[in-house]
Amino acid sequence: MIQELASVSIMILCYLGYICAVDKFCKKYLEISQINERVFVLFLFGGRGFMNFMNRYCVIPDIFFILLNRIFFIGLVLLLFQRNTEKKILAASILITVTTLVQNFFVSFLSCLALFYLHTVKSIAVPFLREREFRLIVCISLVIAVLAIHWAAKHFVSVFYCKTRKWYVILAIPLLAVTAVIDVANWGASKGILIRSGGNMGLYYDQILSHAEFCVLTALSMFAAGFYVFGMDQIYLEQKKSSQYHLQIAAYKMLEEQYGRAERLRHDLKNHIIALLGLLENKEWEKIENYLKNMEGSAALGTREEITGNKIVDVLLYQKRSIAEEKNIIWECDVHIPGICHINEFDLCVLFGNILDNAVEACERLQRGRSESGSQPFINIQGRMVKKCFLLEVKNSADMTDKNKVKSAGKENPEEHGIGLLNISDVVHRYNGVMNIDVQNGVFLILVLIPLGNAGHDIKQAV
Repeated sequence: MIQELASVSIMILCYLGYICAVDKFCKKYLEISQINERVFVLFLFGGRGFMNFMNRYCVIPDIFFILLNRIFFIGLVLLLFQRNTEKKILAASILITVTTLVQNFFVSFLSCLALFYLHTVKSIAVPFLREREFRLIVCISLVIAVLAIHWAAKHFVSVFYCKTRKWYVILAIPLLAVTAVIDVANWGASKGILIRSGGNMGLYYDQILSHAEFCVLTALSMFAAGFYVFGMDQIYLEQKKSSQYHLQIAAYKMLEEQYGRAERLRHDLKNHIIALLGLLENKEWEKIENYLKNMEGSAALGTREEITGNKIVDVLLYQKRSIAEEKNIIWECDVHIPGICHINEFDLCVLFGNILDNAVEACERLQRGRSESGSQPFINIQGRMVKKCFLLEVKNSADMTDKNKVKSAGKENPEEHGIGLLNISDVVHRYNGVMNIDVQNGVFLILVLIPLGNAGHDIKQAV
């Protein structure tokens, strides 16, 4: 009796640990109030106890209770947590899949070991696992499942962010299908549908073969589910990067065309002056005004403080400065690109464009979050040669105090900020450079160091 109470108590403690892990996982990717969180924990614990009681004393197929338990869990997540429905379904699906696969694998694996021990060490010809021993195996498997959920909470960040609602559903459905296959296999095993040797090898080997079958089935299912989830995430990320890259190519071409128009205007400046003098002599003031406006529009003329040594980067910085000034952001820029620069102009635009786009967005978020504050956000850009390397240093105001929150950056979809950083990283690595990011006292800092020519050996000295 005492041993029975002890095993039940251990199972309850393990299940409480499982509930805590589930709650932590859901809170990381979804939102919930304190009251709803308490209701979630209470119903999850009470519902499991009620299901076990009904399963034990009601003459209803086990598969019905398994299905009811899945629906009950998904329903709790949908009702009590916030965020869009598709994301909640995915979170519930991942938790169900991880728990089911890990627990089933280790139950079968540990059962094999226990039967092997009883047969070889204890010399029992046809060993069977008693209920107390099976409960212990279930408890150990549940503890391992809890560890797997903690691991998933750390490594599934990109899966939950920067995705469309349709993508969450596409990811959730195969996971639930895999879980359903395992549930049906479990139900069949509980009804005596096992791998048998045809009576030639005996009941002991039949048990070993059946547990080994489950080990293989769940191991393959875990591999397939993991490959599918992370593979789909990588495909989505690559598509997102490719899409943004093509947008940057279009922007680069637009800058190139704009610069070409300005060059043509300078080339024809003598002719324009002659035309203006003719209008001036005839005192046609309105035509002079229209003529000058056409000249300004055709070349995007304006006061440009950015004389970097690269004409395309000058145009890009001019555009970004105009956007910053419209949004009441302080702009400070001192960039000097060396005359002999092996960095492709397109890559320079990707580098500057992504960094400055992120900086402007960070300043905007800061303004929205501190609408009553009198402080004005700023962007500071410094670029220069350092020991045969090009050093780009950009600082901007940001509503962040923790370096680990860089990728979340206050957006609903944290990885959107990360796409820009990935494009920057691609350019930096293409030229064997280094990149460093830091956040201190509400200031976001990104440092990029790229060797010019054969200066790769100078990077460590420059840093």
